[in-house]
Amino acid sequence: MLASMSAYSSDEDLSVADAMNNGVEVDVATNLLNGTVRLSLLWAQDIYLTPDDAEQVAHALLRAAARGRDLNPSKP
Repeated sequence: MLASMSAYSSDEDLSVADAMNNGVEVDVATNLLNGTVRLSLLWAQDIYLTPDDAEQVAHALLRAAARGRDLNPSKP
């Protein structure tokens, strides 16, 4: 059986979980085929972040945006 492969590459430097200890996690990933960025909340629709964790997510999104631009420089 073939393993499922994803075009998305997650930010390995991001490790953020819900401040309310609900088990919710954040994932920021870049599509390696077209450069789009995916922000996922795992296990829920909402997440509550501490200010430090919110800053980590913001930096992960900036890294993903830069990587996406490098992968697909023709899109704004």
